[in-house]
Amino acid sequence: MLLLRTERLPEGPNWLYELKLDGYRAIGIKSAGSVHLRSRNNKSFDGKYPAIVQALTRLPDETVLDGEVVALDESGRPSFNAPQNSSSTAHLCYYVFDVLVLAGRNVVSEPLSTRRELLRRQVLPRLTDPIREAPKFDASLGDLIGAVREQGLEGIVAKQLDSACEPGQRAGKPAAAARRRSFRGIPLRDPA
Repeated sequence: MLLLRTERLPEGPNWLYELKLDGYRAIGIKSAGSVHLRSRNNKSFDGKYPAIVQALTRLPDETVLDGEVVALDESGRPSFNAPQNSSSTAHLCYYVFDVLVLAGRNVVSEPLSTRRELLRRQVLPRLTDPIREAPKFDASLGDLIGAVREQGLEGIVAKQLDSACEPGQRAGKPAAAARRRSFRGIPLRDPA
């Protein structure tokens, strides 16, 4: 699901907040024993990020993950420019925020809260660095926005916990669907 850019994020107990990571959206796939990392436009990332592909070999077969390849600079902050700089010493990570298929079972119609629990209990314990769970934050929205602005990070993503995944759809469009499924992002700094 793609983000709907917004100037104001929703609040309440049914929303999960994550950092908007400054990286490349990627789908991790293990099928018939073969592992692949694909862009959201279905281009292969296998050759570009071999360490991530190798780390995904421990996935259960017939599993599909959704996440973002992020380069972390020397201070551990996301850096969009680092992967394009061949002399960069950035550490590449694959931050996973969703499981779409688990051991052959399509789970996209399950609520996000269920998919995150499946990810946490059945997928991530098998994986090691550079695979990481996308962190979620249990803080007030105001405090979270303040902290992200203070650190100069990209922004915040709000995800509705009872939402199903609808790949390829932009969250909140059409407007009537915004109550059922919604991922929204707010930029907190101007792009460089």
